[in-house]
Amino acid sequence: MKSMDAISRRGVLKMGLIGSAAAAAAALPAAAHAAQAAPAAGDPFKGLKVGIASYSLRKFNLDQAIAMTKEAGVKYICLKDMHLPLKSTTAERKAARKKIDDAGLVLMGCGVVTLPNKEDTIKEVFEYAKDAGMPTIVCSPEPEALDTIEKMAKQYDIRIAIHNHGPGDKKYPLPADVLKMVKDRDPRMGLCMDVGHTARMGVDPVAALKECLPRLLDFHMKDVTAATAKGGPVEVGKGIIDIKAVLKTLLDVKFAHHVALEYEANADAPMPGIIGSFEFIRKTLATLA
Repeated sequence: MKSMDAISRRGVLKMGLIGSAAAAAAALPAAAHAAQAAPAAGDPFKGLKVGIASYSLRKFNLDQAIAMTKEAGVKYICLKDMHLPLKSTTAERKAARKKIDDAGLVLMGCGVVTLPNKEDTIKEVFEYAKDAGMPTIVCSPEPEALDTIEKMAKQYDIRIAIHNHGPGDKKYPLPADVLKMVKDRDPRMGLCMDVGHTARMGVDPVAALKECLPRLLDFHMKDVTAATAKGGPVEVGKGIIDIKAVLKTLLDVKFAHHVALEYEANADAPMPGIIGSFEFIRKTLATLA
């Protein structure tokens, strides 16, 4: 059972989120996103590309991660390097892509990848993504590397989604920190908003989401126990984030990129939490027009 203190904090956060949701709805920059097809009849995710960041399955190999993603009832996946090493060969990358395709899954990208200010290393990561047919690199780059990364993004026609990591991240703790670094760059330069780390900074996730929508190229879905640096990972729907307000915002703009569950709890046995998280997302979306 949650303590009264936790319930109080959740209530305060949700009131802020709900209060701000309607006010900015008319101003959401939907045109910044790729065209999204109308939701298929019976699609529980209403057209959102809800899937998984394979870091959620970090204790398992690629074959297991593929099977577990299918078991969870989603078809989109973003690969972390323990499932496809950055130092893999071109043949290994193409083989991994074939496994994913043969399983009926859609490979959305890789990450989170740390990018130093070294042109050779950056080029190797773009080659990795190209070989595997990944449209997006979710990353945490050195700010000094952004000119080189932008050049490569244009050359390879691959999107860059810089990830905010919350408290302790000296470069990009908040989505706004990424936004100010990319807002005047090539449109392939954007961000991956981590809703959990944003909440852990004490910031209203929905307000942050609306602010960064023009450059939002990926989204990490999760929930946390507190809107402080001490907030820990928890099954979606069991924490303090107003997931309904977040999902409504993504639906309102017809967000066309990956909405990736990054479930960081219970690494040795993640499936109950993963399945529970997706079930909560499905049930919540069912209540939204």
